[in-house]
Amino acid sequence: MPHSRESRLVETFVTLTDSLVADYDVVDVLQTLVDRAVELFDAAAGAIHLADKNNVLQVVASTSERSSFIGLLQLNAGEGPCIAAVTTGRLVTAESADELRRHWPRFAEASKERGYAGVHAIPLRLRDTTVGSLNLFRETEGALNGADARAAQALADVATISLLQQRTIRNATLAAEQLQHALDSRVAIEQAKGYLARAAGVDMDTAFRMIRKYARSRQERLSDVAAAVARDEMPLSELVADGAF
Repeated sequence: MPHSRESRLVETFVTLTDSLVADYDVVDVLQTLVDRAVELFDAAAGAIHLADKNNVLQVVASTSERSSFIGLLQLNAGEGPCIAAVTTGRLVTAESADELRRHWPRFAEASKERGYAGVHAIPLRLRDTTVGSLNLFRETEGALNGADARAAQALADVATISLLQQRTIRNATLAAEQLQHALDSRVAIEQAKGYLARAAGVDMDTAFRMIRKYARSRQERLSDVAAAVARDEMPLSELVADGAF
């Protein structure tokens, strides 16, 4: 069977739904979602924001340092599509630079400087609960067509269910702890990326791929491997020997 866009979409649903029935790495699930969404929906970059225990949005996964920086800038400016998507629980799309400027002038200027012409923010929601957003950054103008918008929302919904309905979660307090764990794990991952990038002389994206590949090849949690790297408890030779370069 040809590896069509439709087959990749089905594979993505299967990958995400696997997390509903097995113990899983939250950050890796979200990273898979943003990676696949960028590929499937013709975006240049993507990022996922989650609300922490204080209801403040934080970047938890991104396809590159570039999109992560834009996401953080958006939050610091206190405006942008992702905040609107979380607030309304609905898809928020800015399909042109002009539309961005009308609604979020500071964010629009920052986007223009980095080559983005449009942004689509898909809420991570379950019924009346919205916990974050999947944000797709595009270098060309244009809207998500109806089919793509529905598919993107469906992927985001499955990921949200996997976050909130893990079998060990029994109430809202535990669900909040699960989300906070994902954010805490990301801190360790960012520290590990920085350490490895400096020590191995690679960029941050390459460092992340090395850590993630090592964790996957040994069926270890990404956050656990990252913590070991950040604490200098793992020889760099192990990561290099794993074929990550």
